[in-house]
Amino acid sequence: MKNIINVHKIIYVQLYLKLKEGGARKMQITDVRLRKVNSENRMKAVASVTFDNEFAVHDIKVIESQNGLFIAMPSRKTPNGEFKDIAHPINAETREKIQKAILEAYEAPETEESAE
Repeated sequence: MKNIINVHKIIYVQLYLKLKEGGARKMQITDVRLRKVNSENRMKAVASVTFDNEFAVHDIKVIESQNGLFIAMPSRKTPNGEFKDIAHPINAETREKIQKAILEAYEAPETEESAE
């Protein structure tokens, strides 16, 4: 029984050290792709965001309101007419990080590709 307890202690210490080394780091935004929309309505662009080069969320909309630009996460219409997010950040900090990255891409000067 004493050996089992010692093994558990070793496992817990290893897990703690792994987390301390960065095993529990936050996801990073590694790519933002933006398609601007030329229209007279409030939607100005559609974005795709990639996290850690491993996971992508598509169809994030850039919307213009009286208070400025904001993002709307991808959603679908329910049978009762409501819109429900398909994917969304769990906390305000993550929402702000995603919104900042998308709006920076939206406001960045467009570069022209040269035909060589």
